[in-house]
Amino acid sequence: MVPLVAVLIAASVLMVMHYRQERASERNKAEALDRTAALARSYARDVAAAPNGFPGQEVVRDIAERHDGMLLSYARSDDSLTTTVRFFGEYEDTSMFGLSHSRAYHCYSIVLRKGAEGVPQARTSPLEECDAM
Repeated sequence: MVPLVAVLIAASVLMVMHYRQERASERNKAEALDRTAALARSYARDVAAAPNGFPGQEVVRDIAERHDGMLLSYARSDDSLTTTVRFFGEYEDTSMFGLSHSRAYHCYSIVLRKGAEGVPQARTSPLEECDAM
């Protein structure tokens, strides 16, 4: 009887530990995805602040990389610039075997249009799916 009770106690302790680790990992991943939104807004501000109108593709690629992003698409016209960028956020993933560092990502469409004063206005929209290059 005693071994059976010990096994049940050990199993319940392991189940509780697993549940807490899963919740911590999910919370860490959600925080990393929230950081990607902040990176996307910062990226949009930097692109809008580029001198001499809308920057070229290489400049935009460099700005994306500085913000932990990867440029997926670039489309420019006289009055607008549309880019799709995948931003990455790192987080700690916990398991029974310890901590590991993982990366979460989210893609954003960033559209810059020249406003009435000629100043670029940015609109950042999260995308449901990312198309890999």
